[in-house]
Amino acid sequence: MAEKSVILRIKRQLTPTSKPYWEEFSVPYRPNMNVISALMDIAADPVTREGKATTPITYDSNCLEEVCGSCAMLINGRARMACSALVDDLDQPIRLEPFSKFPVVRDLATDRSVIFENLKAVKAWVPIDGTYDLGAGPRMSAEDQEAAYPISRCISCTCCMEACPQFNQDTGFVGAATIAQVRLFNTHPTGKALKRERLAALMGDGGIQECGYAQNCVEVCPKDIPLTKSISEVGGQVMKQALGDLLRR
Repeated sequence: MAEKSVILRIKRQLTPTSKPYWEEFSVPYRPNMNVISALMDIAADPVTREGKATTPITYDSNCLEEVCGSCAMLINGRARMACSALVDDLDQPIRLEPFSKFPVVRDLATDRSVIFENLKAVKAWVPIDGTYDLGAGPRMSAEDQEAAYPISRCISCTCCMEACPQFNQDTGFVGAATIAQVRLFNTHPTGKALKRERLAALMGDGGIQECGYAQNCVEVCPKDIPLTKSISEVGGQVMKQALGDLLRR
């Protein structure tokens, strides 16, 4: 009986400016394999399905348990995490591609630093002033904690940005993940000190007005974050603040 194999078709690119090309690989099947384990097998024996020696596939990964957000890529055309994508659930050949909305570094690795620039632009942190111990912060009720926890699970994988039709160079849209973090820190007892600045940041170019509410983001989010609810809620806050600022002129 022939040994069962897993066939992968991988889009490769040697440098950020070189022309992409495809290579196919065959690795031995094992129960409960994920895409990362298949890539590890290729790294151990980098030979194409046709028997041609090649180089190991370059990709990002770290935790291997859907926490760090590193191994996001297009798997059979869908933005998802390679560590939680089980081979048994995928049609073969499994097609692996780098995200299309971000600059390719090499093979499946892309430069997704734009999300961190967006988070800095909206001040996605809890401000703590002073050079001395300020003591314990305000207590949060159980209800507030329960509302905040789902949003705090964001792993900055950028799957939502890849799937969003509005996230592109023309719009400069900050993306659903950044908007959800604005909601998270604006509801924090200490974080809300920068609420007005965060909402003002979403009024400019690439802000929340660019969202077309396609809802692709919430469909691909690996952590089931209520992204569309966050967009709706923050959108209302932005509109309220903008009207208030207009009337005060």
